[in-house]
Amino acid sequence: MDTQLTSKSAPCAWDVLFLLLPNSLILDWAGPAEALRIANAAMVQRGRPAPFRMRFVSPRPQTVSSVGATIAGLEPLPSSFTHPSWVIVLGQPGNHLRVDDSISQEALHWLARLQPQTDELELLTICAGAVLAAHAGLLHGRRATTHHQHLDELQTTAPDCHVVGNRVFVEDGPVFSSAGVTTGIDLILHRISMVCGPAIAAQVAQTLVLALRRGPHDPELSPFLAHRNHLHPAVHRVQDAIGQTPTHAWNLDAMAAVAHTSPRHLARLFAEHAQIAPLAYLRQIRLAVAQSALSSGRSVTQAADMAGFGSDTQLRRAWKQFQLPGTPSHHLATHTALGTS
Repeated sequence: MDTQLTSKSAPCAWDVLFLLLPNSLILDWAGPAEALRIANAAMVQRGRPAPFRMRFVSPRPQTVSSVGATIAGLEPLPSSFTHPSWVIVLGQPGNHLRVDDSISQEALHWLARLQPQTDELELLTICAGAVLAAHAGLLHGRRATTHHQHLDELQTTAPDCHVVGNRVFVEDGPVFSSAGVTTGIDLILHRISMVCGPAIAAQVAQTLVLALRRGPHDPELSPFLAHRNHLHPAVHRVQDAIGQTPTHAWNLDAMAAVAHTSPRHLARLFAEHAQIAPLAYLRQIRLAVAQSALSSGRSVTQAADMAGFGSDTQLRRAWKQFQLPGTPSHHLATHTALGTS
């Protein structure tokens, strides 16, 4: 008879179990693991115990990663938990997750017996790991996200799961799901902040050279990737040029020169293929640069200059036009408080 997988509260650190299967995406676990390592070091430097104990578990003692490197010395799947634990389920390459092999089936059988509970046994999925969790029945009735290429697969696998698209990560009680490789780091930073406080999370982000931390309400896709779901080469050339040099003195004539077309025709091409006007696209890209600068502690004036806005007023006007929350000054103050608290 199977041992029920539950956890027993203890006044100790979190056990963080990375479930490694054949072809697990190496960045799905290596990035979050490094963030946890840095958080442990930061806590120890402050005279406090390391809060995370990383464990790497698998149905087999070794496996091959997505890039071909063999990962050995893996722990067997535990039958019980003696400390509060996170179980982290990872993605795999490809547009469809295969679970019909014996190792995946063994992992699914183990996952299916988990009983996620806040502050006891929590489930974190990264990228297509949400689909694996869905196959194990762990997402029924919950809100969750996954990589945008797997959203339909997730919905098919768990029809009563509320699948949320275009989100960095989604939190539903003891279940956390993230959209992809880099968003897994965003999720871990969020959890580090909850356990260690925002100052430690900010220190980890700075060590990892992450200029902008994203939260559960932020979109998965960067503004630099928005309006790019088309195949028109002239429009792509203009978008590439704007993204590479947003501070250039762009106007419709300059954009048309890059596209090798007339300004009027370029406006029609943008409307048809990118669903946005060329100058509005430019302002959106400049806003993304300004937001990143503000999040890194730059003043409103510095952010406006770095993004190519002619003045603070132009930045504030664009901020309001695109209905971003608050104001540039409020955005700066919020991220400054997070970094110094």
